Amino acid sequence: MGAKQPVAIVFDTFGSVVDWRGSLIADLTAYGATRGIAADWTALVDAWRAAYHPSMERVRKNEVPWTKLDDLHRGSLDMLVEKFGIEGLTEQDLRHINLGWHRLNAWPDAVAGLTRLKWRFIIGPLSNGNLALLTKMAKHAGLPWDVVFGSDLFGHYKPDPETYLGVAKLLDVAPGELMMAAAHNGDLAHARECGLMTAFFPRTTEYGPHQKRDYAAEQDWDVVALDIEDLASQLGA
Repeated sequence: MGAKQPVAIVFDTFGSVVDWRGSLIADLTAYGATRGIAADWTALVDAWRAAYHPSMERVRKNEVPWTKLDDLHRGSLDMLVEKFGIEGLTEQDLRHINLGWHRLNAWPDAVAGLTRLKWRFIIGPLSNGNLALLTKMAKHAGLPWDVVFGSDLFGHYKPDPETYLGVAKLLDVAPGELMMAAAHNGDLAHARECGLMTAFFPRTTEYGPHQKRDYAAEQDWDVVALDIEDLASQLGA
């Protein structure tokens, strides 16, 4: 990129920094085995993620009051357990499964790349996850954030402008001094509309065999990288 550099970089997290699908499938498969509970955990994880955007859309449309992501996840999980006919789960089991989103693992390049960027920039997640979820995920995965921006800080989910602009306000920087980094072109498009700088890197296996988009940059983002380590290199970190 040119001479202009961001003051801070915020990252989409699910899929961009952590491997939600692979992590959850492995986590729930192992847990189901220890509890002797038979289920198609892969199908459950895919259906659970498919419920993610519709559940947030209900909040955006004021069909339900503000609800943090942990609670949206739990509502979707309860519905899917019944739909899939999974039997034998206790309340403790359901709580453990729902907190699987707190135990997601980072992509192989993420921790090293973020650590390099941290020496030069303020870094943090800008995610639809709530603060507790993202903080505990960071502890689990070793993500070296300077600050954590959860959706519950703003009472809004991306792509509402209040999220992108809310970060700039809290960090006391101009939107043009803030960079949004993500593996999702749509997220970056909304960030750009709010005046943020943008960086794209692909995660072509995020959805496994169900990936339909985001294989490559779809606009002339400020930085297009191979992964987070390459992003660090391009930004001189």
